[in-house]
Amino acid sequence: MTQSVVVQVGQCGNQVGYRFWDLALREHAYVNKKGLYDEAISMNETHTNLAGGSVQAVLVDMEEGVVNQIRQGPLKDVFDSTQLLTDVSGSGNNWAMGYMTYGSAYREQIIEKLRKMAEHCDCLQCFFLIHSMGGGTGSGLGTRVLRLLEDEFPEVCRIVTSVYPSEEDDVVTSPYNSVLAMRELSEYADCVLPVENQSLMNIVNRIRRYSGKTGSAVRMDSTVISGHGGLSTGEKPFDAMNNIVANLLLHVTSSARFQGSLNMDLNEIPMNLVPFPRLHYLVPSLTPLYSLADVSMPPRRVDQMFSDAFSKEQQLIGAEPRHSLYLACALLLRGDVGVSDLQRNIQRLRPTLPFVWWNQEGWKAGLCSVPPFGHTHSLLALANNTCLKATFSRLKERFMKLYRKKAHLHHYLHVEGLEQSTFSEAVSSLSSLIAEYQQLDNTKDRVIPNAPRLSIAT
Repeated sequence: MTQSVVVQVGQCGNQVGYRFWDLALREHAYVNKKGLYDEAISMNETHTNLAGGSVQAVLVDMEEGVVNQIRQGPLKDVFDSTQLLTDVSGSGNNWAMGYMTYGSAYREQIIEKLRKMAEHCDCLQCFFLIHSMGGGTGSGLGTRVLRLLEDEFPEVCRIVTSVYPSEEDDVVTSPYNSVLAMRELSEYADCVLPVENQSLMNIVNRIRRYSGKTGSAVRMDSTVISGHGGLSTGEKPFDAMNNIVANLLLHVTSSARFQGSLNMDLNEIPMNLVPFPRLHYLVPSLTPLYSLADVSMPPRRVDQMFSDAFSKEQQLIGAEPRHSLYLACALLLRGDVGVSDLQRNIQRLRPTLPFVWWNQEGWKAGLCSVPPFGHTHSLLALANNTCLKATFSRLKERFMKLYRKKAHLHHYLHVEGLEQSTFSEAVSSLSSLIAEYQQLDNTKDRVIPNAPRLSIAT
């Protein structure tokens, strides 16, 4: 892409990033079947014969495993070795190791790589940071990179995709890492797309059950598959989960990569969806999530797709938006969908969605003419909704359960530069965020008579 740089940090960040680039290449290869240089993605549309140089990405991990797999995999020629930064020991599931130790040791190298990638962009609009919250490198070094981006490129939009651990996560220190990282996300990100492992696993299990009932396999070109095997064969569950997150990024970047009747610049997402600086966490919902190979099913009606986008089952994070307050909402459509379809469905859904009283017209829309593989049309909904207060409250409870007993705290306090006050400041920041959501949520019963008619931002 000539408009943005993708920064992949940690094992999860690099696995999701790899899936994103794999699918992005396939999309552009399908559209540009002659294999010519494609300015939108800055490369030739085959995996091995680059005509326009490397993709605009920086890969960082303090273990070598995943990055080495990328070096040796089908996309090995896509990533320039100067874009990669690894260590050997890892962060030991310790936010402080990633943020303090490795963040300080590799600061200059990371800045140099970011500057190099930024210089390759014709018109830099956005940095995409992909990381996880539960481990050490993704949460610690990932948020340190976010802070470096704010320091070095303060005018460039920073959109973060954060993968949150499930409540049954096998990393016992994940609540510490997540809350410490949350403080940095709240301060230095322009927009955060939170994704929850449990929600992704629920989606994958639901697809597997549905596939089993019909006796059909999930199609190789569906959302949860990237061509490296199916759910019932070669792929592991987390591969399918990573692929769903990659499709989230494909939708967000689609207007920058393809033509459309209602294109939306990347920096318009935080501009239109974030009314208050710290309340920049958006609930993502993606539909359709799959298609089956051997089942004769009519194409999903466009109206049904809109309804599905506001269903809890399609959300990538566990929350209850309909029981809370919408501050704003974006609908990013791909494929054969017209403005009339968009207007009709917004008018149909609007009375059922509780919007904040001072932003009854808080809708943003994007229309990209190129659908994802295997679908005629698809939809990503991004909702700024106070329902996230419940998600963050549960995270705070898990943090406090450990912190009250000072469990595992010594692992963090032994890291040079970290003080115990960092923990109290982090939980205070999270408490303040929850209180801000609650304050707004308390106004959801307020009604404005004769509200003005809906107008769609363009």
